[in-house]
Amino acid sequence: MHQGEVCFLIGRGGAILWSDASNSAVLLPDSRARWEAIWERRAELEEIAHSHPLGPRAFSSEDETTMEALTSALGRPLRFSVVAPEGMIARQEGRNVRVGEEPWWAALLRLASGMTRARPRPRAGRPRAPRRR
Repeated sequence: MHQGEVCFLIGRGGAILWSDASNSAVLLPDSRARWEAIWERRAELEEIAHSHPLGPRAFSSEDETTMEALTSALGRPLRFSVVAPEGMIARQEGRNVRVGEEPWWAALLRLASGMTRARPRPRAGRPRAPRRR
């Protein structure tokens, strides 16, 4: 399955307002269409989420500058998030937080990105249960 970064613009109630995708699993290039979609939906826009199909569950330096530019352009903070195979992280009120209970659309973002959620690794010192076949 092909992997590529995907972006969702999320509105009130977790509604997906708009989306776009990249052909690259490690890059979502800037696009005029995305900036116009953000601007046109700015009144209802609450979150901008994108995927890192190969990880990490972290914001890249490019993500950081993009978030800063968007916050400045819109004149208000948004929630930003990254969905990765090992989980989800969000930037909210200037802090990065791990998202425990993921919104409904996170699974759809993973699917659109060509990734599956990573299985949790067993903790050290705990035996792993055998798989049933």
